[in-house]
This record gives sequence, structure tokens and C-alpha cells, in this order.
Amino acid sequence: MKFETFDFNPAVKAGITAAGYETPTPIQKQAMPHVLNQKDVMGLAQTGTGKTAAFALPILNRLMKSKHYGIRALIIAPTRELAEQIHHAFETLGQKTRLRSVAVYGGVGINPQIQKLKRADIVVACPGRLLDHIGRRTADLRKLEVLVLDEADHMFDMGFFPDIRRILRSVPKNRQTLLFSATMPGEIRSLAKDVLKDPVIVKIGATAPADTVQHALYPVSQHLKTALLLKMLENIKTESVLVFTRTKHRARSLDKKLANAGFRSASLQGNLSQGRRQAALDGFRDGRYKILVATDIAARGIDVSKISHVINYDIPSTPDAYIHRIGRTGRAARNGEAFTMITREDKDMVRAINRIIGSEIEQRTLSTFDYSSPKPSKNHRPQKQWKSRRNFSATKKGRNQQSASV
Repeated sequence: MKFETFDFNPAVKAGITAAGYETPTPIQKQAMPHVLNQKDVMGLAQTGTGKTAAFALPILNRLMKSKHYGIRALIIAPTRELAEQIHHAFETLGQKTRLRSVAVYGGVGINPQIQKLKRADIVVACPGRLLDHIGRRTADLRKLEVLVLDEADHMFDMGFFPDIRRILRSVPKNRQTLLFSATMPGEIRSLAKDVLKDPVIVKIGATAPADTVQHALYPVSQHLKTALLLKMLENIKTESVLVFTRTKHRARSLDKKLANAGFRSASLQGNLSQGRRQAALDGFRDGRYKILVATDIAARGIDVSKISHVINYDIPSTPDAYIHRIGRTGRAARNGEAFTMITREDKDMVRAINRIIGSEIEQRTLSTFDYSSPKPSKNHRPQKQWKSRRNFSATKKGRNQQSASV
């Protein structure tokens, strides 16, 4: 099947060609006919399956036929990065349509968004800032035709469901609704029951990772994780590496240690301003940074096709989170590797991940790594390493330049 199979508007077809799309992915093949027929759809699909185009193309096609003006399509996403990614997809695929898309999220000035909303056909928004616009009456949703809830499971994890239900009170009941989620816990099923009318269910690889990803576990003591990570990074040939930590403090600290060891790294975590978050993402996409250290929530919306390795510095808290994390590699028919450091305390989660993978993940050790190094005592203070004033100034200057760019 090719994209020509679908009866898209010529302007939408031109956008598909310009984007270099040729063959639809499984989620696009299964979901697009129903979305084009204006059916409600519940899509179960993990990250990297092409679900954004599965709803973006039919929405663009529908709006080209619509005689109305104003905000006619609303996509709600859990993070700023994902909102920007979806907005960019609409701009790319809709570049020949003259339809206008705007991304709406917090952490940036609201006035430029207010001006863009006056002319927008499509709004991609995070819940909090969207509610702010609704309260200010700067986002008129009375003419809305299509509502998309993307990555619903992560919106639930981040506590957005009360906001979602408040937003639903401001949109027309007579609308098409699309809900996408990688997993289907009870809370998502309940929301789907409330917002979808006689939905078509499309399920693509929602319970297992892509077969283009190879998995390995690396048992190690907690105090040796950073040293092992440095040794791993020295030994593997990488394009771009995404490292996951459990906390934003650890992400920030690990980024500094990697940079001090000579790696081109950046961190992505909740305490960064929007400008610094975007700079870190842009630098990772264009190759200025080979390593990006991130937390689960901060990593939502990362869409970099050439990630060769995902390394779990900390094991994820759920098997579903593991699937989300490693979905960042092995994309677009490329092979990828997912490495997870594990401690003795992680044995229950390892068993749960093995179950969702469907087999026991290989455990590896590095022959060149000393696993017997003792844990430093609490009273131990590392010796200061004195540098010449000239070398210290140069090092400090280089680090400051990197911090400014991130």
C-alpha cells in the first residue's frame, strides 16, 4: 500500500511528497481510513510507530474541505517537546494547504500565542496553558471539529486528567475524537468510555518493543554505575545516546560528570527553562551533543531518528515505562540497542520486564571493568586536583560556554 491509495486533497498529497513519505506504517494503514471517515478512534501504539501522521493527514484533509474558519482541530499533548513535535508535523505535512497551526504551552510568553490563536486552524496544546487561554477567552473552541488526546497514559501519569475533563467542558459535544495511548490501564479505559462514541480500536505493537532493538542487562553496584557508564560509552560505537535517570537531580549531576570526562553531553529535565530545553534538544538532533541525559517526563516528545543506544542508568519504575524508553531507538527500520543497569534491588522489575519482552534478557559484564571497587566511606573526601591557573581558567570557560548553549 502507498499513500496514493488514500484520496487526499492535492495540497495534502503535495505535503506528503515534500516530507518524503512513501509507504504508510501499520498504524497509518489501519487508523487513517477510519479517521478519514470521521469515526472516533482509540489507537494503541508505542512511540515511533508513525501515529502523528496517522491523525495529522486526515485532519488536514478534513479541514481543507471545511467551510468554517477558526480553531477546528485541537491536539492535546502532555509535554512542550511533544507539542512542538506534533506542531512541526502539521507544518511539514500541511505546507501546501495554507492551514495554520500553533503550539501552545507554558514556560514562554503568552501574548505571542494570543496573536497566533486569532488566526489558527489547528492548535497543539499542553493542558495547563490551554486552560489559561480558555479562561482568558483567547482560545475559542466553539467551532472545533476534531479533538485528539495524544499519549493519554502519560497525561494520566502527570496528573493532567482533571485538566482534560475541564477542557472537555469547553469543546462541542458533536465532534470527532481520537485517543492515542501506548498502554491501556483502567483510567485510560474510563476516559475513553466517556469521550469516545462507538470507537474503532486500532492496536499496533502496544505491549512489546520493536524487534529492531536488542536488549541487555548490566548488573552493577549502585556506587559504580557512573564508572560503568563511562566505560560503556568508551567501548560502543554510537551515533546518539539517550541516557535515562530516575530523578532530575541525577540527570543534571550525570550530565556534568559526562562533560567533565570529555563527552559532548546535555541534560533534559524539569528545572530547565524552555529556551535551554529547546537548545539541548536541538543540539542533540543536529549532533552537537552525542549524549542526552533525561528523565522520563522530560524525554516525552524526543523524536530523533538516529538514536543508536538507549541506556537506562536507573531501571524504569514500570514495564510500560521500559517500552516507552527504548522506543526511542530502533526506529525507521534502523537497529538499536537498549542497555539497562540493574542492582540487586531491581530483581522484581527485571522479572516484569522479561515478561513483557517475552523472553529473558541477556545479562552482560565488561571484562575491562573492575566490579570489586569498594563503596567510598561517608567520611571519605576526594583529594583536590590542583590545576595551573591558566588550565583552570580554560576549563571553566569551556564549561560555561557549554552550559550557556544547553
